[in-house]
Formats: sequence, C-alpha cells, structure tokens
Amino acid sequence: MRKRGVYVAAGVLVLLLAFGVAAYLYRKHQGRDIRGSSSVEFVTTEAKQAKEPPGITWPMYGYNAARLRAPLGFKLRPPYRRAPVWTFRAGALLEFPPVIAYGLLYIVNNRGTVFALDEQRGKPVWKYHSHRCSAASPAVGDHLVFVALLNKPPCNASHGVDGKVIAFDAETGRIRWQRTIGPSESSPLFADKLVIVGDWSHDVYAFTAASGNLRWHFKAGGLIKGAVSLSGNRVYFGSYDTHVYALDLHTGKQVWRASSQPRIGRTGTFYADPAIAYGRAYIGATDGKMYSFGATTGKLRWSNGTGDFIYASAAVWHRNILVGSYDGTFYSFDAATGNVRWRFHAGGKISGSASVIDGIVYFSTISGRTFGLNAGNGKLVWSYPSGQYAAVVASKTRLYLVGYAKLYALIRRPG
Repeated sequence: MRKRGVYVAAGVLVLLLAFGVAAYLYRKHQGRDIRGSSSVEFVTTEAKQAKEPPGITWPMYGYNAARLRAPLGFKLRPPYRRAPVWTFRAGALLEFPPVIAYGLLYIVNNRGTVFALDEQRGKPVWKYHSHRCSAASPAVGDHLVFVALLNKPPCNASHGVDGKVIAFDAETGRIRWQRTIGPSESSPLFADKLVIVGDWSHDVYAFTAASGNLRWHFKAGGLIKGAVSLSGNRVYFGSYDTHVYALDLHTGKQVWRASSQPRIGRTGTFYADPAIAYGRAYIGATDGKMYSFGATTGKLRWSNGTGDFIYASAAVWHRNILVGSYDGTFYSFDAATGNVRWRFHAGGKISGSASVIDGIVYFSTISGRTFGLNAGNGKLVWSYPSGQYAAVVASKTRLYLVGYAKLYALIRRPG
C-alpha cells in the first residue's frame, strides 16, 4: 500500500513537471520574435505630411501628430560649428525637447518652469513657474502653447496627487485656461482643434483647444506616460497595463486594444508613444521588444527584441524604424518585416527619442553624447560632446540640441 502511494506521488510529480515544461515552452513560443510581411496590412507609399500653418516650425513632440520625428523639406546637415550660436541654461534637467513657432522656442524644465525663448538670441521672452514637476514637451498651435504637468514635488510621489494641463497665449504667456487631471508626462497632441493628453490615473482626455471644455474622456487599465498619436480619425497610445489602444478621434470610443507578447520574466509595458506609418503602429516596450501592430485591426504584425528596455519612441524614415535601446545600441528595423537593417553600438544607454533631419538620424546617450548617423546605413557622420535624453529639433537654418540642463543652437560650419 505504501509503495502504491509512492508510485502515485511520483506520477503526480511527473505530470506536474511535464505540465510545467509544456507551459514554459508554450510561453516561450508565445514570446518569440515574429517576422512581418510586406503584403499584410502594410502600405508601401510614404504618407504625405501636411504643411505647417504659417509661423509654425516644429509644432509638437515628434514633429507631427503621427509622431514620425522626420520632417520633410529641412535641408540642414553636418558639419556644424563646435561653438553654439547661443546656449540657454535652464537651471534644471531638460528631459524633453522644445517646440518652435512664431519666432520662439517653448521648453519646460524638470522643475516645471515654462520658457519662451527668442529664437535668434536664446533669451527668455516670458516664463512661467508652475512649481510642479515636468517630463514632457509642449505643443503649439493657433497661437496657443499647451503644457502637461506632473504633481508638485516630490516628483516621484504617486498617490493623492494631481497634474495640470495649461494653455498659454504663445506671445505673452498669459494663461488662457487650465484643467486639473492626474499627474501627466504625456506630451500633448494638438489636432482637429483638440488637445489630447494622458495621465498616471489611467485616463485620456480630449479638451477643446480654444476653451478647455472637455470633449471626451477614456479610461485605460494602467498609467499612460507616453504621448497620444494620430492618424486619420484614430488616436493611438500605449499604457502600463501592457496594452496599446486605438480610439475614435471624435468620440473617444475604443476601436481596438492590442497587447505585448507574454514573456517568461517580465511582460512589456509601454512608455513610448506609437509612430503611425505604412498602415502600422510602431512602438517599443519595456520587455526590450519593438512592436508593429496593424493600425486598422490592432493585430500584431511583427516583433523583434533588443537587449534591454525600449523607452525611446521610434522615428520613421524611408521604411526604416529608427530607435535606441537601453542596451546601448541604436537600431534600424525594416518597417514591413521587422528585420534589423543595421545597428550602431553607441557605448551608452539610450533613453530619449531620435529625430531625422535631412537624412541624418540624431540621438543621445545617457553617457552624455549626441550622435548623427546616416539614416540609410547607420554610418557615423557627426557627434557632439553633450546630450542625455532628448536629442534635437530643427528650424530651416539651425539645429537645437538638448543637453542635460542646456539648450544649444548650432549652425553649419562653412565649407
């Protein structure tokens, strides 16, 4: 009888081990890299970029509503003069880049001070002390500047705190309206006369840009830290609940919800904002993978892993999906298949998002250097001994490079 009990226990143990192995293999299979196709939910043509309204040069984080980070028509390439035309000292961390309009640059430091700088001299025309934390870029349009803010210090507080969205007069800095939301590090989307922003309270809000009236509100399942993107009549964003969402622009109703792949270890959450191009949504996750979802269906079209977190948002240029990883490598993925086209070992972790200006992709490492690579082949073209999180934005004649707490205005070197 005792032997029979031993046999039964051993059999149960074998079954449990077999079940555990099967579950492990199944989960590993689920989390595998997936190769994409150029014939399934992929548009081969480049989308036309809308012409910016008069006076607006770089309107929002990622340049446009699709967050492609690759403006057309900019003819500005290295080499640049080593000495800047001017240097602005912000007095605190500049984690996110400025926007440019009406002859001014608008930028917010980590202490929540909003600066409007004269583009020619780099001197403040107006500033506003919010006494809140900040980790986002403004957006600008219709002679208004929209700023999303976190809670009051300490900046890592997460309970019992709130945030703000403020609309300023672009020329004077006068507050036109403000609304209380959850703490927000979601760089505002300005589109279709709406301002759309997410927050730590799992909410996405759409406010009327002119008045601040609430148009619609959506509740997700986790913190929303990245910016909301737009293509057509849909907005897209990632959340810390491991999902990417698509909503109707005008109603806020959910169109689809997609997920990162189940993984052995950690399941990916989304800090980055999606770039919308070629009929796809491209977004990196904290599981180290770059994902491509169908913009119409939300179906996973490809995934490819890096060696560490992807906090950065991708730039899109000529079917290259360009993004840096915390593994210290900058990648170009094929937009259709997800195959790695080229990689560049930067020698430092990459947290901030890249920009492509005239075929050169710029990014910075936490180690404190900014690189400019040929976006087509990954060859080093230029580097600068400053930078940390955000990399660059540009006007037609100047490159604006973001250091840890400084903003540099660079121009081409003659010859």
